[in-house]
Amino acid sequence: MTTEIQVGTILMSKWPTLFALQEGVQTNHYSGIWNLVETTDGFALDRKIRAAGWNFFFIASEVKTIFFGTIGAKKIEQAVRRILYKLEKENFNGIEITGIVAKRFLGLPYAVVTAHSRHLQHNCYLDGAEARRLSQLDAVKT
Repeated sequence: MTTEIQVGTILMSKWPTLFALQEGVQTNHYSGIWNLVETTDGFALDRKIRAAGWNFFFIASEVKTIFFGTIGAKKIEQAVRRILYKLEKENFNGIEITGIVAKRFLGLPYAVVTAHSRHLQHNCYLDGAEARRLSQLDAVKT
């Protein structure tokens, strides 16, 4: 995990096997099945995905986690791992970090990390939870 997590960072689980967009998208291993997508932002990645005939859904519900202390790379990585754990049961194949905000309460520093689920699939209608789970299992097998 050499790349620093920041707002706009996109993490994807195993890319679907039929997705042939490798020439324009670089990924680095992050943790477990998660890869860090090296791109300028989510909009640029979305344009590339749509040009290839796929869909990249942005899920409106956000997930938050809080940590105490000042913002540092290690603490942000731990917060992202907690977010990934929270989102595990929803079976989406991506997340986008949408906020890292430092705050204070009674002089004590803390930070809030927020993320939104993303999902890459070929169909233009978002698959149900069971279909996403099965496609995740298929991606892990390959």
